Amino acid sequence: MRYRRFGRLGWEASEIGYGMWGVAGGDGGWSGADDETGMRALQLAVDLGCTFFDTAWAYGEGHSEELLGRLLKANPDRRLRIATKIPPQDRTWPSTRQSRLADVFPAEHIVEYTEKSLANLGVDRVDLLQFHVWEDAWADDPRWQDAIAGLKRRGLVDGVGISVNRWEPTNVLRTLETGLIDSVQVIYNIFDQNPEDELFPHCREHDIAVIARVPFDEGTLTGTLTKDSTWPDGDWRNTYFVPENLVPAVERAERVKADLPDDLPLPEAALRFILSEPTVSTVIPGMRGIRNVKANIATSDGAGLAPDLLATMRAHRWDREPTWWSQ
Repeated sequence: MRYRRFGRLGWEASEIGYGMWGVAGGDGGWSGADDETGMRALQLAVDLGCTFFDTAWAYGEGHSEELLGRLLKANPDRRLRIATKIPPQDRTWPSTRQSRLADVFPAEHIVEYTEKSLANLGVDRVDLLQFHVWEDAWADDPRWQDAIAGLKRRGLVDGVGISVNRWEPTNVLRTLETGLIDSVQVIYNIFDQNPEDELFPHCREHDIAVIARVPFDEGTLTGTLTKDSTWPDGDWRNTYFVPENLVPAVERAERVKADLPDDLPLPEAALRFILSEPTVSTVIPGMRGIRNVKANIATSDGAGLAPDLLATMRAHRWDREPTWWSQ
């Protein structure tokens, strides 16, 4: 495993981190999760050098955090970096231009869920506390700023981050100017390259860490989905992969695959594309099984995509805007 500096926080993070949304399961999440398999995969990741784990209270209403707490207790001699997220009080993902800070992140809610997450994790301090949605109109509002300052004074939080709404990489730039945000979590993959336009230069200028999420475009860049893919009732993907999304996404993934050498699997190419971008501090694929852990971590070998292949992948950029199904 290779490691990258995590922005101005200064600590090292494994360049392949662990995205834990799919580990907890539950209604509205990803079907097929079970704790025993999840814990085995998590431990293997640690054994292979993974040090960055991204979770959220919303992943199973604290269950994902509890699993991560078990992992921390089982590895007291490892310095694992933990990032979690405060859920929006109105339970609406994503926020919208009409969302009010008072309804989404009132100060008492920020404090309450930070304390809940710490209890679930079994720790006294979290490395990175993130807002799970965000509106840049809230940038200068002292209410969230004062709440975060209070948590830091109490020694409960080290760094503070924002998880940017899907396909809105500029909906955070004013907030980054406050100097209070240490990291940004953003969708970045072969299709979604627009963070490179404005967000990444801003992060480089201000030494803000970048967490790249959704590296496989929720599954299409694994090459395993088809135009007829369906999931069990309650699985989040049924509401995301509606026909107007699933069909073009699968078609585009097939075109990406056709441009790859025969010996380069699509998921590996997807990760190597992201790791070829030095602005990225860590990428957090979801890894629910042993096979996924081994394959994803194996890409952390310092070999990105060759320049000509990287240029070919850039031609697959797909600029999308939020819509009713994009969440």
